[in-house]
Amino acid sequence: MGKKTFGVLTTIDSKGRPHSTGIIYGVSPPSSPFALYVLIGENYVKVRNIHKNPSVSLVVTFPHYWMRFVPASYAMFRGTAEIVPFDIPDAKWAMSQSRIGRMNLNTDVETAGTRMVFIKITPEPTIFCYGLGFSIMEMRSNHTNVGYKVTIPENRREIVI
Repeated sequence: MGKKTFGVLTTIDSKGRPHSTGIIYGVSPPSSPFALYVLIGENYVKVRNIHKNPSVSLVVTFPHYWMRFVPASYAMFRGTAEIVPFDIPDAKWAMSQSRIGRMNLNTDVETAGTRMVFIKITPEPTIFCYGLGFSIMEMRSNHTNVGYKVTIPENRREIVI
């Protein structure tokens, strides 16, 4: 997950409808509980939606660039989101691990037109996966059996008090 940077974040709007948009994300440091961070302007729809309903999902796809007819593999996280300030060290570290993340960290407020904050996503322990770790031939011959679940190790889960 750490090598990827793009995902689709789904929030729930005030009418209970899903709102999905592409985002750039970063993964928390290995020494911290597992979390995903998204840098965003504080006046964005996603931020308003999270304030009203913190339930989110994030889908990270792994497309087959050379064989576009093969369905993309993916990992899907469900979890709880919260809006955290820009000065959170884990969030800044997460975004600094990719070139696009570093570029986003350097966005100034005037260019963005809004103050920047982070969405911190604390995933549920179960991650739903499809096709990751399977060859294209395995997916082609048995595409209904390449879905599975993995569990975030307990030592990487956030302690909820």
